Amino acid sequence: MSSTTSIKVRPATLRDAKAIAELHNSTAQETFKSLLSNRSMPLPPVEKRLTFWREAITYSEPQVYVALDEDKVIGFVGFDRSRDKGTPPTMGEIWALYVAPSYWGKGVGLTLWDAAREGLQEEGCTHVSIWLPLASERALRFHELAGFKRELNTAKTVSLGTFKIEEIRLKRGLG
Repeated sequence: MSSTTSIKVRPATLRDAKAIAELHNSTAQETFKSLLSNRSMPLPPVEKRLTFWREAITYSEPQVYVALDEDKVIGFVGFDRSRDKGTPPTMGEIWALYVAPSYWGKGVGLTLWDAAREGLQEEGCTHVSIWLPLASERALRFHELAGFKRELNTAKTVSLGTFKIEEIRLKRGLG
């Protein structure tokens, strides 16, 4: 990466869907490697992710933005209204925020978060949440530095194939 000033963020297009799907799988594998004692995580095939991200981009559900270094997709964020039952329409949610590992710690995640925050505010959201694995110290630290607070009573177990992951919801205001 030449510098953080070369990073551009824009709404995703259908041409970005394959890069998003591939980045989603490769980054998830890297993220969960330490959580699974270096065993491979059973991830959905890239084709399944590709279908999901194509539909998301087409229907803006969630809205998807990409971070680019020149023309290369190096990160993405998906955001929309909260999917959690009982939340008010002013509650947004970060559905996904992934950055290529070679760009970790270089401001790309923060740039994507800023774009998502602005998009959620334009939609009338006053708060935002995200679900994160409890064992993902890097993701938890990033979001806590961005002002998110853990909601301790929200911890839940999610099955990923034969693996079980503990997740917790984090939340913050958008003001």
